[in-house]
Amino acid sequence: MSVDEEPGAPLRTDAEAVGKALCARVRDLRKKRGWTLEELSAACGVSRSMLSEIERDRANPTLVVAFRIAEAFGMSLGELVDLPDVRGRIEVIRADDEAYHYRSDPDCRIRTLSPLRLEKSVEFYEITLQDGGALRSLAHYAGTRELLTVQRGSVRVLSGETVAELSTGDSATYPADVPHAVENTGAGETAFYLVVTYPAD
Repeated sequence: MSVDEEPGAPLRTDAEAVGKALCARVRDLRKKRGWTLEELSAACGVSRSMLSEIERDRANPTLVVAFRIAEAFGMSLGELVDLPDVRGRIEVIRADDEAYHYRSDPDCRIRTLSPLRLEKSVEFYEITLQDGGALRSLAHYAGTRELLTVQRGSVRVLSGETVAELSTGDSATYPADVPHAVENTGAGETAFYLVVTYPAD
């Protein structure tokens, strides 16, 4: 809360400010590269019409769309959505904000709990797996680790050649710079929190 807010005033979040800054940044970066909307669309796999809506601040990109745009510019998502003036404030991610729904399919749902202006060294996720579902990942950057806490159900964690069985309330940390996976081993849906930590530059 900023010091000029009156007591009892509704707590403001910076989601709108981040969205506006991102829209303007995409437009500025495209123009600096000398790209047309068609060229940016070809580079990131996002439709020209969607990019046009984003640049005119008529649509806020989802996390996946923002990630694709960042990759097209050769930068991380944190570098694309960099808004230093909000770092001293409270940032709130609402449970129903679909912009933070990274993946949603019949077997797996991933919701990022990190702000879109991601820190470069940590990512935080809430993940649910349906009965028999699994989340499998290729090796990340050297030195990357994951920390997992089971909120509900039971899972099997595989990291390289090692395996661990976890139940509700259990936690594990493991290398993520090798192929790794989390499998639902219980009956029904399981849910867990996942923190990904990257090595410092």
